[in-house]
Amino acid sequence: MPDTTARIHTLRAAGTALIVELTEPVPRVLHWGADPGELPPDALAALALTGEPAVLNNSIDLPRRFTVWPTEADGWSGTPAHEGHLAGTFAAPRLTLTGSRHRPRTAGGGELTLQLTDAGAGLDATLTYRLEPSGVLGVRTTLTRRADADPAPYDVVRVTTLLPLPRRAAEILDFTGKWSRERSPQRRPLGFGSHVREVRRGKPGLDSPYQVTVGVPGFGFRGGEVWAVHVAWSGDQRYLVEQVPEGAGVHAAVLGGGDLLRAGEIRLAPGQSYTAPVCHFAWSDQGLDGLADRFHTFLRARPGHPRRPRPVTLNSWEAVYFDHDLDRLLRLADKAAEVGVERFVLDDGWFRGRRSDDAGLGDWSVDPAVWPGGLTPLVDHVRSLGMEFGLWVEPEMVSLDSDLAREHPEWILGPARGLGPSARHQHVLDLSDTRVWHHLLDALDALVEKYGIACLKWDHNRELHESVRGPADRPAGHAQVPALYRLMDALRERHPALEIESCAAGGGRVDLGILERADRVWASDCNDPVERQAVQRWTGQLLPPELVGTHVGPGTSHTTARVGSDTLRLVTALFGHAGIEQDLTRCSAGELARLAAWTALHRELRPLLHGGRTVRADLADEATLLHGVVAHDGSAAFYCWARLATSPEGQYGRVRLPGLAPEATYQVRVRTELGLPSFHQVSGPAWLSAALGGGRLTLPGSVLTVAGLPMPNLNPGQALLLELRRPENEQGPDRAATPIRPAAAGP
Repeated sequence: MPDTTARIHTLRAAGTALIVELTEPVPRVLHWGADPGELPPDALAALALTGEPAVLNNSIDLPRRFTVWPTEADGWSGTPAHEGHLAGTFAAPRLTLTGSRHRPRTAGGGELTLQLTDAGAGLDATLTYRLEPSGVLGVRTTLTRRADADPAPYDVVRVTTLLPLPRRAAEILDFTGKWSRERSPQRRPLGFGSHVREVRRGKPGLDSPYQVTVGVPGFGFRGGEVWAVHVAWSGDQRYLVEQVPEGAGVHAAVLGGGDLLRAGEIRLAPGQSYTAPVCHFAWSDQGLDGLADRFHTFLRARPGHPRRPRPVTLNSWEAVYFDHDLDRLLRLADKAAEVGVERFVLDDGWFRGRRSDDAGLGDWSVDPAVWPGGLTPLVDHVRSLGMEFGLWVEPEMVSLDSDLAREHPEWILGPARGLGPSARHQHVLDLSDTRVWHHLLDALDALVEKYGIACLKWDHNRELHESVRGPADRPAGHAQVPALYRLMDALRERHPALEIESCAAGGGRVDLGILERADRVWASDCNDPVERQAVQRWTGQLLPPELVGTHVGPGTSHTTARVGSDTLRLVTALFGHAGIEQDLTRCSAGELARLAAWTALHRELRPLLHGGRTVRADLADEATLLHGVVAHDGSAAFYCWARLATSPEGQYGRVRLPGLAPEATYQVRVRTELGLPSFHQVSGPAWLSAALGGGRLTLPGSVLTVAGLPMPNLNPGQALLLELRRPENEQGPDRAATPIRPAAAGP
């Protein structure tokens, strides 16, 4: 039963807790972080008592509390929870609590909803905290103008969801990046003032902050207490870490975020509402892997999470580019089936007028000059080989050299005085225009229906600049995002089996908003395995491997021109939703055999790779990486040991294998189906020979996890794949395998 009478409410799950006291006029946050356990009334009273800060010199004459909706009315001099005004008035929000509802769940977590009102502005606010069984806390805010409010519109300037941080949270980790180098980590100490990351690209962008984490200094993958936030929004964003000298109540600093609104973008007339994006918060005392585990568990528990095995995919882009010749593509499909591909995706170049990237976007019908019989001959052939068929689209964009742009120039976002410069020879369609929205839905629906398309690779290459519409140049960037969500949802409603991949010039739209309606993301246009090791490592901070496309490219990288070894390319692409991005018709028999062995190995490992726990080792040498996936019960594990560059030391020494059960024993095996790496040594450590050639070396978990293995010395650009399994006689019926989601028959 909902609890609406208690003064202090607690949400608890998976070792974390949020505790809120219903103080007047606005409730305050007493605690967010480690679960203190089930607190009796006297302990809750003690927590409330110790939640009162001192009254400082030269300060307001009441203790500054950190409320759920911090504003200047509380004496809060940091970033307020919301900013806005009513035609230039009521610009100082002052809210009061009007109601609450607490709904705990027996499985852990629950929901706390708080109702607040600003009588002067005629504004009601609903703040909902939802703690998932995984320990991920989602916070949603809705502002509503009351129907009887002043008829003047209320301009919402900003809504920021904030939670407190303790003094020991003193180091910030977030991300930046560029094309083909997404999610590059950066660290800095937390000082006084505001650490603000704003995204003004119309999508999260290739330099997305992605997930902002604050923790104890020196936190790593396997250790340290950390607090993090992710903004689940596919448009402009704002992240914030802030510390003011007087603190945040008894807390030291705050962490939060929201969408970034442009002036005049949200104007609420009486009866209208605005809902801010959900901000997902998480805490862990087990470092970055602990955070990742919470988010992976949260995502895998979603009703819409992919349930069947993720099909090995071939994407045609780096195989043929714009050269869409039917015979060549039929041969490519033959080779794809030969090596074990399960889904064939036809990339850019199939639609009317699209012989290069400077024309055709918006004209979503098959080009009869290139495809006189439509796509049917290719689609039928792909299906006859036992593969699914997928197609590339970029619905939100338009080329000025297109029939659509010539017929409907008013559908393009841009100032009335004239369009700004194109980017990648394209402009942006106004999805919030119902005519545009229905046109795109009908065009996509017709394609999916006619060709029985299993997957759309949904691209979004350019950034949004000057996103305004109409003769008055009203801002329209924010409206693009919910319109996009509605478009995807409507298409999926018509075609429930359709899968969507989010691609945005690579990894420019990777967020939990788009992933409520997409089944995977394209993490980067770069398939260079040296770069991909880092991209995938940090993409995994939020997303589990089955949601991240990881493709094998040719020996010479399309984006860097670097020549990569077979073992590093193949091993790197194992750890995700695996695929191929190269022209198989030009591969030798030996290359095709290795790819066939790779797809077979991926299918063997897929239940564990897409259902286990991601682990990453903390190593002093950035040129070496150890990462893997471990069964939740510790019964099995696969690791990649990779060297990306040379290092000063000759002998790396012992490396602990993360995630294993120290009380167990393990059979250790080097998997050689993909070939052995090139070693930088005369002979390997003694254990390596015993684990090679199909042999299985048995070692205690305590040696593997406490002492560690002396790892072999690899040459740069090389990788080794290790498999560890508990002997069958150690696996009872409840320890036989990692718990994974039920899988339907493969494609």
